[in-house]
Formats: sequence, C-alpha cells, structure tokens
Amino acid sequence: MKHEPKRVVVIAGPSGSGESTFTEELMLAYPNFTRTVSATTRAPRGNEKDGVDYYFMTKEKFFEEVQNGNIPEHVLVRARDAYYGTYLPDLTRRLASGKTVVANTDLSGAEYYKKNYNAVTVFIKPKSIFSLYNRLVHRDPTMPKEEVLTRVMSAVQEILEAESNYDHVVFTGDNEFAETLIHIVDKLKHEGYVV
Repeated sequence: MKHEPKRVVVIAGPSGSGESTFTEELMLAYPNFTRTVSATTRAPRGNEKDGVDYYFMTKEKFFEEVQNGNIPEHVLVRARDAYYGTYLPDLTRRLASGKTVVANTDLSGAEYYKKNYNAVTVFIKPKSIFSLYNRLVHRDPTMPKEEVLTRVMSAVQEILEAESNYDHVVFTGDNEFAETLIHIVDKLKHEGYVV
C-alpha cells in the first residue's frame, strides 16, 4: 500500500533562532517546499510586504477573520503586543498546489498543525542564550534593551517547553548554519518527506 507523502512540517524556534532563514534556504534547495504566510496585527517592518511576509491586519480585521473561521488558531505575543495566527485561505491554497507546506509558528500553532495535518514538528534550539541575545541585537540594533531581554526570557520559556512538545529538536550555534540545515533535511527525510 502506497503512503501519501507528508504535506506539512513545522519549523519553529525562539525569536532570533533563524527558523525563517532555514525555511527560506530549504525552499531554495528543494522547490517542492513552500512557506505558509501567517496573519498578524503588528505593523510591517522595513521591506516587509503584505501577503508575502505576513498578512498584516488591524485587530478588528484579525478578529473578524477569527470569527469567520479563517484564523483557526492564534496567539498574543505580549512582548510585541501583537496577535499572530494561521491564515487558512493561504494554507489551503498552498496545499492545493501540491507542494509541501512549511509553517513557522509557536507551540500552539505546532500543536494545531500536528492535530489537523499530521505535521512533523522541528524545533531549532540555540546552543546558548548568549548567542541568541547577540543575534537579536545584531539583527535589529535599534531594538530597545528591554525588548531584547523580554524576547530572551520568552526564548528560555519556549526552549523549556520544546523538549517534550516537538518531534525533533535540532541544535544550532554561531557559524553552524549549513550543519543545522543538513540536520533539518535529514530529519525530514527520515520522517518520509520528499526532499
């Protein structure tokens, strides 16, 4: 009996762990992967584009979409005072294209994808909190110190929860991008994803 290929994978990690960069590289190396775009109430940053990086919405519009069933799971990220959630129209369209969909989400999103789409979940764990702190500061030097510290504390909590809630935990350190990507690809191959 032929098994259907797995169609959804979650690649998660604390802010600054590189989960979206790993996803971008995965899609470049393996064109059968695509990333689902989440909805958020935060404002766009820099060159971010609506429908490409996120679906940017007002809080009113966001909760209207929740009521309409288009955002089946969401979370408030207190450090950013913004809601993030799975945007079902985008996910459905990407699944209909026949590609394997990657979701970058938090633990509640990972649980949603696991329950509803039999997703395999991968958590990227920084080898040290110090390197995570440095990455956050380097990525956005204008970020207030209080926000950096809040994100680091959130990351510590996420890391503690990850151990028992994700299928795979992949470690990453400074200057280990390629090795980490290889580990992620190996996990996906082992789980039966077509890469």
